[in-house]
Amino acid sequence: MKIRFLGHSGFEIKMKNHTLVFDPYISPNELASHINLSEVQPDFVLLTHGHGDHIADAEQLSKDNDALCISNYEVINWLGAKGVKGHPLNHGGKKEFAFGTAKYVNAIHTSSFPDGTYAGNPGGFVIWDDEICFYHAGDTALTLDMKLIPLTCPKLDFAILPIGDNFTMGYEDAAIAADYIDCPKIIGCHFNTFAPITIDLEKAKEAFKNRGKELILLEIGDSIEI
Repeated sequence: MKIRFLGHSGFEIKMKNHTLVFDPYISPNELASHINLSEVQPDFVLLTHGHGDHIADAEQLSKDNDALCISNYEVINWLGAKGVKGHPLNHGGKKEFAFGTAKYVNAIHTSSFPDGTYAGNPGGFVIWDDEICFYHAGDTALTLDMKLIPLTCPKLDFAILPIGDNFTMGYEDAAIAADYIDCPKIIGCHFNTFAPITIDLEKAKEAFKNRGKELILLEIGDSIEI
């Protein structure tokens, strides 16, 4: 599986000959200016919630690539009114797609669209097929609900967790979350994009190391294979 960091909470993940893009915030992000949006070609666009720093490029990427958008009911209805194809999920629900199974799980955060209207409750995704399973937490605080993931989903091979603090859990809580979800390999997101979420990267890595976990911090545009 190839994973490319698109900046902030955005990732491009290749899975079973399909391309999944999560929470695309590329064109408004000056730190991601070297990524050409036309070269991001998803088959599926997955959105954890409705904030602008997670859905900024969702409409364009979905339309340009005839991609199916997957999110909660309110996000899909909002995008559907703009002509975007979508499939709604709600918390605890799962659905099989061409790439595998997607389950929408709880997150503790807020959620509204850029125009200020209600965007439903935020969530995260657990994604799996017969070879691999991973979790994209979206924006969330540390929550005991994370302990349900190992009980209800296949064992995680890796997880994408926010670590930037202020608007989400910080790296200290994210390291605890890695224990809750029983996952040794964590990719950090939602850090260093804006001043309030700027963190000490070495201290973040140390917090995970102290719990026997690996924290992977990618440069925007870089890829890894898992």
